[in-house]
Amino acid sequence: MAEKKKTFEDNMADLEKIVTDLEAGNVPLEEAMEKFKTGVTLSKKLQKTLTDAETTVTKIMSKDGNESNLEDNDSKDNDQ
Repeated sequence: MAEKKKTFEDNMADLEKIVTDLEAGNVPLEEAMEKFKTGVTLSKKLQKTLTDAETTVTKIMSKDGNESNLEDNDSKDNDQ
């Protein structure tokens, strides 16, 4: 059976659990290293998701139907 793709929130909860476990210091070294590696991977995945979401949100449609970045429109507004 295929594994269900985890949501951003699921991954964030997993990362928070790893951080809590590592901060508690009750994890054997080998397990701590594995958790750390998993945490770094999750952190990168979460950062990419946030970056992609930010890019999507900052895009808007111009009057002629072409996509442009929000920053581009802000600079045009300031030029007027």
